[in-house]
Amino acid sequence: MKAIAVFNNKGGVGKTTLLCNLAAHLALRKQYRVLVIDADPQCNATQSLFEDDVVDGIYENDEFTVDTVIRPLAQGKGFSSSLTPRHSQSFGVDVIPGDPRLALTEDLLATDWVQAVGGNTRGLRTSFVFSNLLEKCADYDLVLFDMGPSLGAINRAVLLSTDYFVLPMSIDIFSLRAMENISRSVHKWKNQLESGVENNHEPEELEVSDPRWKLQFAGYVSQQYTAKRDATGTRRPVKAYEELMRKIPVSIEANFVDATRSDGLTAAEYNLGTIPNLHSLIPMSQSSRKPIFELKGSDGVVGAHFQKVKEYEVIISEVSSNLIANIDRL
Repeated sequence: MKAIAVFNNKGGVGKTTLLCNLAAHLALRKQYRVLVIDADPQCNATQSLFEDDVVDGIYENDEFTVDTVIRPLAQGKGFSSSLTPRHSQSFGVDVIPGDPRLALTEDLLATDWVQAVGGNTRGLRTSFVFSNLLEKCADYDLVLFDMGPSLGAINRAVLLSTDYFVLPMSIDIFSLRAMENISRSVHKWKNQLESGVENNHEPEELEVSDPRWKLQFAGYVSQQYTAKRDATGTRRPVKAYEELMRKIPVSIEANFVDATRSDGLTAAEYNLGTIPNLHSLIPMSQSSRKPIFELKGSDGVVGAHFQKVKEYEVIISEVSSNLIANIDRL
């Protein structure tokens, strides 16, 4: 099992849309056993993967969510022993739904991290909550985390538990700046965790088989740009976006390859794919609760949209194939 975080410190870059469609393609087209964990208190992935009445029932009946995982730890009862994901039929994946109450654990995770850095067992146990959860997910091939855009304690706990992270990004100067923030934070957290584990004298009490920092950068996906076809029919970004796109590999190599020791690939190989602006296909996907590449006429697709759906499947297939190839090589 490999755990992958889909993360960017910048909001509005299409993280959840990418995650849901990538997870669906890996499950429906490549036959991987995929679990999605919605670790964003806004619960956008949960709302994308299930109908409204299902989502309402999850919270009204206090069903298993990501908060169920953390709640016992917050109450001093240790790690949760249960794992009861819900299946999304249309996306082909199992899901641990998000929960707005997850936001209430931010202070707990932040406070205990201070203790963890010094080697305190309780602090480390709290920080390893998602690591412990992942050890219960051995039946899956891939676990994908949806995350909010912050560099707070919840996302830190996710990143220190995962094997890889994928960076979805829009083509603008702010996404380039966000890389620097992520790089600094990841480097700092790695050093702090290693110091805490080294200073801890009760490794058996952590209930995590491998407390080492494992996170590696697996690649990036450029999204939401305007594209036109050239004389050969090749889809290319318009000039304004193309100039910014040329800066991305340089920033990727400077901020992530060294920071996460993901040095087994060339800068070009970290480019998993580029996704142009999809316009109305995204709201159609959200309304129908289907992956974009599965949209049909009954979902509102008309005219030229049919070709856009086909083109999107080619693109997301490229992204998923490149991701798996990078993971196999790192």
